[in-house]
Amino acid sequence: MGVDVNTIAECTVPEKILLAAFQLEEQGQSPFSAEALIVAAWQKYPRTFGLKGYDELYPDSNKVLASIMGEKGLARRGWLVKMGQKLYALSPEGRRAVRRLMQGEDQPETVKSDRPIKLSKDHDKLLQGLFLTSAYEKFREKRQQELTFADACRFWNITEHMSGEALDARLDHLRAALAEIERQVGLGSANLSDGHNITLDDIAQLCDIHSQLLQRFGRHLTLLRNRALK
Repeated sequence: MGVDVNTIAECTVPEKILLAAFQLEEQGQSPFSAEALIVAAWQKYPRTFGLKGYDELYPDSNKVLASIMGEKGLARRGWLVKMGQKLYALSPEGRRAVRRLMQGEDQPETVKSDRPIKLSKDHDKLLQGLFLTSAYEKFREKRQQELTFADACRFWNITEHMSGEALDARLDHLRAALAEIERQVGLGSANLSDGHNITLDDIAQLCDIHSQLLQRFGRHLTLLRNRALK
């Protein structure tokens, strides 16, 4: 996204944790553990999340946990989704909140470019394929209730015969590719080879679909992984 989130000094405590969660997902950790988020938030903002008197040495886990699970915490706000025992992922609303925070920064990198960028052939092909999936079509037409695991598999380009390792590699690759495209597009736009012009909102929608499919069909993915181990 091109913005140095460390320059955001006016953030509230929950917003700082949200940015730390976003950083974890950018690094490919999704879902992430509460412990990983505690450390990430402390490393990013040691004065806010450090143990009193030892802020540069140790995190204060209670400060972070209270902001995750408290009355005004990230989970209650809908910014984080619980994916398992002490496992979390950014929700679509959480990703939108991150974008609002980043776009609010008056940094040169956020100035909208009038000239569309050109993506790599791989990214171009990936996006064109995602925009043609049944999952994208159902989300766009607000028919999410009709989604099936087959729709999710086509969106992720996975099959039930894949090994657990290959399945996770495919999911990780998609998440990393979308994050990289988000960074490249920034607040400008990109032209695809089929003539479509896309903006950050289009990429954000794909990220939201990916996140919601993971949340909805996480149990199906676990069954696939377990079947592959037998």
